[in-house]
Amino acid sequence: MDCDALRDDQWDRIKGFVPGGTKGKRGPRTDNRKFLDALLWMARSGGRWRDLPERLGDYRSVKRRYYRWIEMGVLDAMLLVLAREADLEWLMIDSTIVRAHQHAAGARKEKGGGDAQGLGRSRGGLSTKIHAACEALGLPIRLIGSPGQRNDIAVAHDLIDDFEAQALLADKGYDADHLCDRIESAGIEVVIPPKRNRKTQRDYDRELYKERNRVERFFAKLKQFRRVATRYDKLLANFMGFVKLAAIAIWLR
Repeated sequence: MDCDALRDDQWDRIKGFVPGGTKGKRGPRTDNRKFLDALLWMARSGGRWRDLPERLGDYRSVKRRYYRWIEMGVLDAMLLVLAREADLEWLMIDSTIVRAHQHAAGARKEKGGGDAQGLGRSRGGLSTKIHAACEALGLPIRLIGSPGQRNDIAVAHDLIDDFEAQALLADKGYDADHLCDRIESAGIEVVIPPKRNRKTQRDYDRELYKERNRVERFFAKLKQFRRVATRYDKLLANFMGFVKLAAIAIWLR
C-alpha cells in the first residue's frame, strides 16, 4: 500500500469483518471503505483531524467513529484475523521508541490521565515504546504500547503468550532466566545472545539470529506512517490504534 487509499483486493480481504455500513431505508448508513481510507490518510500524513480532506468525510464524524472503534477493539480484532495467516516457523520480539509531541502531554484526568496516557521520560523527553511480536516473515502479530522508559523484559511474557513456534529470536535485552525458562518449557528454541555478565554463557543459533533483522525492518515500515513516527494522541489507546492500523496496512501490501 503506497498511498492513503485501499485497493480493491485489499478491501476485499478485510471488508467482511469491518463493523457498520448496514443498509437503511436510504441505503448504507456509512461508507466503511471511505472511513478506512480517511484513517489511513490520517496515519500516513500525520495531519490534524481538521485537516482531513472533505472527499474523505466530515472530520468530526470520522474522529468520533475512530474513538468508538478503539473502545470496541475493532482494530485489534482486524489485526488478529490477519495474524491467522502468520508463518510461525519462528517468532521475533523487539521494541522501538517513539517521541511524543508536546501536544500529547496533559490529558485531563477524566479522560484517563496517568497510566492511560502511557507517556514516559527517556533521553530526549517524553516518549512511548512500541513492543512488537513478528512472525517469520517480519509481519506483526501482536503490538503492545508502554511508557518510553519501560524495560523490554517487562512485557516480554505478554508478547509471546499463547504463540507456538519452533524458535524465538530476540536481542540480549531479553536474556533473563525467567523468560528463557518459559520459552524452553513450551518446547521453543531460545535464540537470544547471552549477556556478558552471565557466569555461564548459553549457546544459541548464530545463523538463525541473523534473521532477527526482519523485526527491525518492520519498525522501519511502521514509521513511514507519520502518525506513528511521532505521537500526537494524548491517550495511549488512541495512539496504539494508529499503530495497529499501520500494521494492518503492512499486512495488506
